[in-house]
Amino acid sequence: MNKAELMAAVTAALDGDWDASHKIAQNYSNNTANWLHAVLHKIEGDEWNSKYWYARTIGRTYEDFTDAMQELLAIRDSLK
Repeated sequence: MNKAELMAAVTAALDGDWDASHKIAQNYSNNTANWLHAVLHKIEGDEWNSKYWYARTIGRTYEDFTDAMQELLAIRDSLK
């Protein structure tokens, strides 16, 4: 896992640049990248695809967070 790149992806998502964040997230297949990928699709409104990516994480579900921005902050904290 490249923490610096995933941190950049989270920062991009927090700044509203879904496309840049998505391009980074899809380059990785670890738990954190899959979680980020899931949240990005949640933000996009693609529930089915989001749940697919949550299923590829360890212990995360679509329902864990109701606020996607708070979830992005949780991902950022997990990368520190």
